[in-house]
Amino acid sequence: QVQLVESGGGSVQAGGSLRLSCAASESTYNTYCMGWFRQAPGKEREGVAVIATGGSATYYTSSVKGRFTISRDNAKNTLYLQMNSLKPEDSAIYYCAASRCGPYCSTDFCYTRLTKGEYNYWGQGTQVSVSS
Repeated sequence: QVQLVESGGGSVQAGGSLRLSCAASESTYNTYCMGWFRQAPGKEREGVAVIATGGSATYYTSSVKGRFTISRDNAKNTLYLQMNSLKPEDSAIYYCAASRCGPYCSTDFCYTRLTKGEYNYWGQGTQVSVSS
């Protein structure tokens, strides 16, 4: 069972940048779809971005396209989320999550897992606060 630990959250002004990291415990990390989710107070959790097992293909929710970049380093068992041009509405607790699938899972497959709520492993979350 993979364990996930996020880091890199904090407080920034609008227009600023943050980079989140998520360290995974398993050496089979490259067989998991990975994603970033967020939850703001009083709102439902939403999927922000997912990345295929190989790391070459990605999906983003429309509100972050062009501003956020998800990436993974399978050699380091680490997931990243580079967040640029941050807005106050990006403020939330950000979680990384994993869904075990196999060595060659596409972004479409990983996105389908997101829509079905099939990300089974979660980190503890890291707070991102963006002030105007």
